[in-house]
Amino acid sequence: MKRALTLLMLVAMLSWSGSVALAGTHGVDRQVTGKSIAGGLASLLIWPGIGQIVNDQKTDKVVTHALLGLTGIFRFWSCYDGIANRNGGVWNNRI
Repeated sequence: MKRALTLLMLVAMLSWSGSVALAGTHGVDRQVTGKSIAGGLASLLIWPGIGQIVNDQKTDKVVTHALLGLTGIFRFWSCYDGIANRNGGVWNNRI
């Protein structure tokens, strides 16, 4: 039963992420550099938002990532956002 629910959840997440990626609302990835990798890892290991500071993002985006870091799971998204050195995004370019 657990395995079936896990598989169902995985399929749902993959189908949702595919449609969202095609929508074009998640910003533009810039060049991945050593600096962006270090920022992304800092967002994952220390606190979300650090990667956005390292990548010179707007203060609104940094604060949003730091506050959403309280949820715990947001660390992974902030890590990706830092490594990809992503500009823009959803919610007025904050996420």
